[in-house]
Amino acid sequence: MSSSSKPLVPIVYHFFPHYRAGVNRELMRSAKYSFLFVGANASSYGGKSIEAWDVPRDANFLATRNSYPLGRPLFQSKVVRLALRRDIQSIIFLGCAEFATTWLAAAAARATGKRVLFWSHGWTSPDRGARRLSRLAFYKLANGMLLYGHHAKGIGVQEGFRSENLHVIYNSLDYAAQTAARDTVTEADLAKMRASLFAQPQLPLLICTGRLVPYRRLHVLLDTMQRLKRDQFPVNLLLVGDGPERGALECQAKRDGLNLKIFGACYDESVLSRLLMAADLTVVPGRVGLTATHSMTYGTPVLIHDNPNDQGPEWESVIPGYNGAYYSHADETDLVRAIRDWFKTAPPRAQVRKQCHEVIDLFYNPASQARRIERALDGAPADDSDWLAFCREHSQSLGVL
Repeated sequence: MSSSSKPLVPIVYHFFPHYRAGVNRELMRSAKYSFLFVGANASSYGGKSIEAWDVPRDANFLATRNSYPLGRPLFQSKVVRLALRRDIQSIIFLGCAEFATTWLAAAAARATGKRVLFWSHGWTSPDRGARRLSRLAFYKLANGMLLYGHHAKGIGVQEGFRSENLHVIYNSLDYAAQTAARDTVTEADLAKMRASLFAQPQLPLLICTGRLVPYRRLHVLLDTMQRLKRDQFPVNLLLVGDGPERGALECQAKRDGLNLKIFGACYDESVLSRLLMAADLTVVPGRVGLTATHSMTYGTPVLIHDNPNDQGPEWESVIPGYNGAYYSHADETDLVRAIRDWFKTAPPRAQVRKQCHEVIDLFYNPASQARRIERALDGAPADDSDWLAFCREHSQSLGVL
């Protein structure tokens, strides 16, 4: 346990995914709070679909044992006892209503006068029926929410939660590693990369990163390429990832004579930086999440659909006409239109690159997240003024926010 004079604040997760490394490091450097990371360690959580954070030796960490005796509900050792400790005044839980222990621990913490915050996506779309009632009861256990986006906050306000208790902290990846990688890349590197991938490197280059699985609707991108080709607007498409759809996508591209390159799975930021920076536009035909912020960290604009109820919270980082564009949800014809329009009307590539960086540098990075978490722990009311000012200055379509 920490011997620091700073207030001790546990952050309770079932386990810490690897993409939390950046914000966890920022929280470890906090001058105001001493954070205790509580969850299963990487070795006991092995074999899952998401890689666990390799907890550094200097982290204040409490390992728990996770069990699922009734199926989905999670029971987690040590957490209720932790919530009752007298030396703890605030506690942050991963806000998942399927974690049985969190219901008990949050209630115990509130009963003993502690400040409870839930770190959660919150609402990605309005709830209905029993799910709505369950989540409302669960979220009311907390003094406040740490949310990834403003869409969730808007739904929360509609559900009767006070705006000042709904803190939007955004989301982030390993910003330090990614900015270090991008700073080493030259224009010559990008030209070489494009030439190594495609026979016609001068064509517009679209990219999409992530697993090649059916729900990502990647076949729609190939259908779109075929339509663009018929319209005398050929493009190259780079898919970075692997999965069960790979064979079908390669067959479709071969049948239609499309310029498709499937790079395969890649987790090396020194390589990903060059792939993403070489591209002109990231296109996501399905649900977007951290793909959007990953792309913009490397200066590549993002095209997504316009239905916020079928998106991850990171869709809000896309500001139409500034660092990306929208197309009408489930309308493949409009996707064709949106790609053509982007290349006809987009600002110069160097300018777009800076505009992509701006939204990440201001909001979607670990330092920003840590600062907003500290503000919520301080008990200050949620403040969205910086985001609203940024959107007013840059957005062409504030009505979607």
